[in-house]
Amino acid sequence: MSRVQLALRVSDLEGSIAFYSKLFDTEPAKRRPGYANFAVENPPLKLVLLEGEPDRPTVMDHLGVEVPGTDEVDAATRRLTEAGLVTLEENSTECCYALQDKVWVRGPGDEPWEVYTVKADSPHLTKATESACCTPAAEEQPASSPTAAGICCTPA
Repeated sequence: MSRVQLALRVSDLEGSIAFYSKLFDTEPAKRRPGYANFAVENPPLKLVLLEGEPDRPTVMDHLGVEVPGTDEVDAATRRLTEAGLVTLEENSTECCYALQDKVWVRGPGDEPWEVYTVKADSPHLTKATESACCTPAAEEQPASSPTAAGICCTPA
């Protein structure tokens, strides 16, 4: 099953967990330090909460589409590349306490989108750092280049 992912950076993680548990009538599927995610069945949604700075408004961190396996990530990579979009592939990367294969693209408003699959659970938020960042920085991903230096979730 595929589902849309919405990753939010929140200042009050516990308050946000309580709110979204009530809103979607479900408990988090995964909770780790500074992180929680919900696997909402109806509507099909993966809601990711990343702990941000205190007393800051909630902001969108990134968007995504979770797919069942690596074959679907590979197919999305081919389709997006053939459509003329600049892609950034990350294979076997640790991000959001999971080992993932993914491809990134940026929308017309510079919003980051990932198509990803979770291959296994991981004890780390990211492999490179323990920051709450799983999104390649826009300034580090030039529109003319299919690769980016200094991305937050580095290949394993």
